[in-house]
Parts: sequence; structure tokens; C-alpha cells
Amino acid sequence: MPSARAISTAVLLSTATLLSCSLTACAPTARDGGRAGDGGGTATGAQDENRFRKQTLNWQDCPAPSPIQGGGEAPAPLPDGTRWQCTTMQAPLDWKNPSGESIGIELIRARTGGDADDRIGSLLFNFGGPGGSGVTTLPGLAPDYEKLRSRYDLVSFDPRGVGNSRGVRCLDPDAAEEAADEVDETPDDGGDETDALVELNRLIAAACEKNSGDVLPYVGTTEAARDMDLMRHLLGDEKLHYFGISYGTQLGGVYAHLFPENVGRAVLDGVVDPTHDMMEEALGQAGGFQLAFEHFADWCVEQRCTLGEDTETIVAAAVELEAGLDEAPLPTSDGSELDGDELVEAVVGSLYSQSLWPALLVGLEAVTRGDGDVLLDLAEALGQHGSGGDTDDDSTDDATDESNDNDAFRAITCDDSSDRYTPADVRARLAEFVEASPLFGPGLAWSALSCAGWPVPGEAEHPEVSAPGAPPILLVGNTGDPATPYAGAARMAERLGKGVGVELTYDGEGHGAFDSGNPCVRDAVHAYLLDGRLPKSGTVCEPEPLPEGK
Repeated sequence: MPSARAISTAVLLSTATLLSCSLTACAPTARDGGRAGDGGGTATGAQDENRFRKQTLNWQDCPAPSPIQGGGEAPAPLPDGTRWQCTTMQAPLDWKNPSGESIGIELIRARTGGDADDRIGSLLFNFGGPGGSGVTTLPGLAPDYEKLRSRYDLVSFDPRGVGNSRGVRCLDPDAAEEAADEVDETPDDGGDETDALVELNRLIAAACEKNSGDVLPYVGTTEAARDMDLMRHLLGDEKLHYFGISYGTQLGGVYAHLFPENVGRAVLDGVVDPTHDMMEEALGQAGGFQLAFEHFADWCVEQRCTLGEDTETIVAAAVELEAGLDEAPLPTSDGSELDGDELVEAVVGSLYSQSLWPALLVGLEAVTRGDGDVLLDLAEALGQHGSGGDTDDDSTDDATDESNDNDAFRAITCDDSSDRYTPADVRARLAEFVEASPLFGPGLAWSALSCAGWPVPGEAEHPEVSAPGAPPILLVGNTGDPATPYAGAARMAERLGKGVGVELTYDGEGHGAFDSGNPCVRDAVHAYLLDGRLPKSGTVCEPEPLPEGK
């Protein structure tokens, strides 16, 4: 998948979870040194690992995010005056060789605002990506989780390879944007365009190796899961209480596989399908985004929009607009241009949240009148949406474009996935993708080339999440989720094992369910995390009314 501006379409399509090369992939197999952090199975390894367990975390007031985290201002205190604290945890760079080099993992927390006697422990968050900085994301989303802070310290982190945790660097952002601007992300000439896309992926891989080669073999999901168990210990918790969203559900599933006896109260929202390889996951997402866009079109018809009189006409119109802009980009008032990739980027980003549908409608209608300004603004505003969790936080408005979200996304997913596809592999499946979605399918199919030339062999086709003996884990699936289609929750439940996965369905729209604000979903999650009361498996939460008007 391309980098910088052009990479964002692929990142969005992949989701906040994994796509292009991401899409699942991250099982503890060949590099798994055994379950439950056995330190490689030797007494010496256990002793070396023990030195990390004896460290003391030195919490201090958080500084402003660094450029590699996205920049911006230091997180403001919470309304009750609680200040955000940050620290750096040392972990083995290579968990199979804990006597070797260490890596610093940056953490952030807000202490509980409740009675100390009611405190359960720490609640660790991963908001997806992979590649998003939890240190910068958690403060922006904290209001959504304030009720949980009544009994938990809220904690998140920059996973290894992300942000301040030895963030991976590939191409210089400006160079990446310039190179990507010359490449068609959906080549259709069967020759030069395809060669250029392959060459760009190889160029990025070579840059990653040159600039971050020492850390690239050690940024996968298995290593991050082992880091989380070290966090659990250093935070003073007997069990890991966890809230994972999108890719964070994959990370949570791998943790449960490695440390079933250490799982506490865990919620996985927007569940990744752990049974798919990269290509299967991409195909599933093509169908997921197509379904979500059809739901948007249904709503558009109800609003008496000018895009068409029925759903089929509106979907066909979007495909025609994308094709036309691919051939002849639409000039905008600031001297830029709106092309087909950016149209798809705006649509994809808007499908992550139902609250964005009115803006998407205005933008698409404007394009039909020859005005690309609104849709280009929307594409640019949502261009990093899939790489770092879903946030409406205004604190990111001043963020720089130097974050390593995209580089980390590629590094983690290529480290996880053993799939290494060729143009011939893509062409062999392209018709299936187009059938699943003529608008989103081609981009998802071609993004499977993003690990071409990657210098580190991937771990497995899909993650290992079986967790016999683990306590119940609440799995929240959204029937209209475009990025992690609903079927993933049932498959995660099956793979976790009998009696582990408890399914809660949100019959709604957007990526994930808790952040939709749906009262039924929030009440169920709160009841479990705060009081230990699980909903009956199979419970269905109905959506709030669709947004009205333009």
C-alpha cells in the first residue's frame, strides 16, 4: 500500500484495523517462544526476563506529543483536575532473547476519580490501527470512558514500532507523498501502472529497512501482547482488564491465547475475523464497505437527495463519479484537484461514523455540480482516520504530518502476515473484488501488494486466538460495520473456544459500537467492566434514529 497521502485510501479501506497487508495476520507461531511468556523456555531466559519485571515505572506529567506521535499540545487535565501521567516501560526488544537489547514502550494514564476502595485496577486500551498512538488518542476519547474511570485507572500505550516506542520510519513524508502522487493505486493497464505500484512498495520497504531495520523484526502483535502482560504486572494487577477496538481486538485475542490465565474483564469491539488471511480479509472488507455505502444510499433516498431516486442509482453514480475523476480530476478553488482516489477516501472515511453521512451527502452532491471543494476537504480531514483509532478530538487539529502512523501500520501488518502476493495473485482474484464492490473492491485488491519486498518474513496467515481456560470475553459486533464486518465476532467467539466469547450485537452503522454512543451498548459494556455482569450471549441492541436532513 502506498505511503503518505496516497496510502491513506488503503489505510482507510483497511481500517483502523488491518487492510492491505494488514488484514488479520499476527499469529504466535514460528516466533512464539511458548505460551505465557516463558522467556524462551530456559532458566537463564527466565532470569533475564525477571529484570524487566523488577523495574519501577516513573510516572510524570505528560509532555506535548512528539512529531512522530502526531504533534499537538500536551493533554489538558480532566474536568475534575486529574492530570495525565506518562512513563516509559522497558521491555526486551526480542522476547525470545530477553538478555539482549531493550525497547522503551511509552504509556499514559489517568488515575481513577472514584473511591479508592472501589478501584478494580487498570483498564488498558488499544484503539486500533495498527499504528495509532494510544498516548495521543486516549486523552481525546477520555470523555467516552469517564464512567469507567470511576473504578479503573485508564491506561494506553504506543505499541512497539509506533510513536515514541521506537517508532518505525520509512520514507521521508514529503518524499513519500511525491512518490505516491506518481502512482495509480488501482492500476488497470496491465503493465506500467502495475510495475510502478510494485516498485513503490519495494521502495518503501527498502527505506523502512534502511531507517528502522533493527526494530522491524520485533514489532508484531505477538510481541505487543507480551508487552501488555509486562504492563499488567508493573501496574500491579493480577489480571489484565482490557478494552480493544478494531485491530485492538486482534491484539486482545492474541493476548488471551498467550496468557489465558491472566485475562480479566475484557471487551473486544469491532471484532477482527481471526480466520481470514490477508486476501480473504480484504475481500470481506470490500463487501462490508459496499453494504455500508448502500445503507448510506438508502438514507440518501429518504432525504430526497439529488444523487438518485433509488439506492442502485446512487451506488452506480458514485462508481461513475470515481471513474470520471480518475480520468479527469476536478479542479478546486485552492488550486488543488479532486481525483478518484480522494473521492473513495472521503466516502470510506465517512462510513466509519454515521454522524458523517450528512457531510458526505453535501460533498457528493457538490461534485455532481462541478464543485470538488467539500469532498476534497472531507478526504483530507479523514485521511488518517484508519490509522490511529476513531476520534473526534479537536486537540489533533494542530497535529503535524510527521507521525509514523502509516509506516507503523505497514511494519506491524507485514511482520504479522506471511502473505506475500504478486500482481498475478491480485489479477486472479480481481473479478471477485469488483463483484463484491465496484467502488471499493479494486483498491482493496491491489493493496494486498503492500508487503512486496518486505525485509522481514511474516509470522502466519492469520492470528492464533484460541484461549481454552480463559474467562468470558465480551465481543461486540456491529451489523453495519464496514471495516470489521459483523461475521468476525462470531468467528472470534468460535476460535476463542467454548464458553469464552460472549456476543453482543449492535444493529447499527459505523465502525465499532461503543463509540456510537448507543445507550444499550454502553450500558452492557459498563455493567460488565464495572460490575462483572455479562449480557446474555446473543443480545441485540437496536440503533438510535438516523440523522435527519442535510
